[in-house]
Amino acid sequence: MSNTRRNFLSNILATSIGAGLVGCFPATTQNDAENSYHALDSILNQPVLKKELFPSPITIKSLDLLEKDGNFICVVTTVDGLKGVCVSNNMQMQSLYPIFTNRLQPFFIGKDARELEQLLDEVYVYQSNYKLQNLALWVPLATIEFAILDLLGRIAGAPMGALIGAVNNVEIGVYRANNFRGKSASESLEGIVQNVEETGAQAIKFKLGGRMSSPEIPSGRTEALIPMVREAFGPDMTIYADSNGSYNVKQAIRIGKILQEYQIDFYEEPVPFDWYEETRQVAEALDIPIAGGEQEPSLHQFRWLIGNHALDIVQPDIFYFGGMIRSMKVARMAHALGKSCIPHISGSGLGYLYMMHFVSALPNAGAYHEFKGFNQTIPFNCDTSDLVVKQGKIKVPTGPGSGIEIDPDFISGHQPVKV
Repeated sequence: MSNTRRNFLSNILATSIGAGLVGCFPATTQNDAENSYHALDSILNQPVLKKELFPSPITIKSLDLLEKDGNFICVVTTVDGLKGVCVSNNMQMQSLYPIFTNRLQPFFIGKDARELEQLLDEVYVYQSNYKLQNLALWVPLATIEFAILDLLGRIAGAPMGALIGAVNNVEIGVYRANNFRGKSASESLEGIVQNVEETGAQAIKFKLGGRMSSPEIPSGRTEALIPMVREAFGPDMTIYADSNGSYNVKQAIRIGKILQEYQIDFYEEPVPFDWYEETRQVAEALDIPIAGGEQEPSLHQFRWLIGNHALDIVQPDIFYFGGMIRSMKVARMAHALGKSCIPHISGSGLGYLYMMHFVSALPNAGAYHEFKGFNQTIPFNCDTSDLVVKQGKIKVPTGPGSGIEIDPDFISGHQPVKV
């Protein structure tokens, strides 16, 4: 690990310790990883959901998945007639709805919603669902979790974030992500500038390489684009770069050094996401903070990535990773070792809304978070935020549960999904 990167970790660790985490300490070398694991395991054993907010049982009577025109809505109803609602990751659920109906839906009927955190562990084993681990299991399960959190938030009169942590981040700074692979460096820059002008974002993320080791088209685009982006936005703009696993270790280090030269603020997935040891090798060779975790399905593997300092910034996707509770465990582990959390957000549905609530409760939220906008086909009302990016920031809703009310006529126009 370079001295510069070690200093980066030490500086943010000081903030972490100042926040009062007990039993947390840095592991600055590979030899200290085992010691780090003791701290991380302690974090994993701490509950996330605030069960104390709910003194009486909340029994689930039904858990329905509704669909219309490729839009999937989950509605959970208690024996007392109380409801919680979630709009799923529609893009993924079009393929995964049979797992919801066959493998997850039956498990939750009759269960106490207060036990959600324990239920997430139990359903993982139910019908050997662990064999489906990854998007196949976690997207449907996250959909259920968000509906239950909406229900619980409405019962407690609190937003989702307040159920899983202290709400410290009432506004979220946004960055605009873009993907102009296949275009020239100059064409890519044109699109990036337009994205920023549309939202007033104070941070951006642009794409490098060809994605998952595919050849870059046009050749040489990355090397030309990096200096152009920094020159276009100046030294004060926060700029992130995402390779989507485009490189091997040698290539990743070469590109990383160019990113360092132009003071790019983080380097995401320099090698394929499941190359754990190689990710660590790249991190140790560079000064630029390494980000990753969008594709990671396993708490245990996140533990390795964090404990071995392969990542400086963790990026669980709250849909891809199975919900806010599991993702908060990742964020807390990262916080314990002085690392930040900048979650990835998958598109479609109302994913950005749920991500906002998650970020609101993060103890180690990054300064800027990905913004992909809202699904304009879903009619809803929000009394506590206009949900519009202004001067690069967006206000987190403070109403109960998700903080929005979806038009009931819109919901009733959907039909139950059956397999």
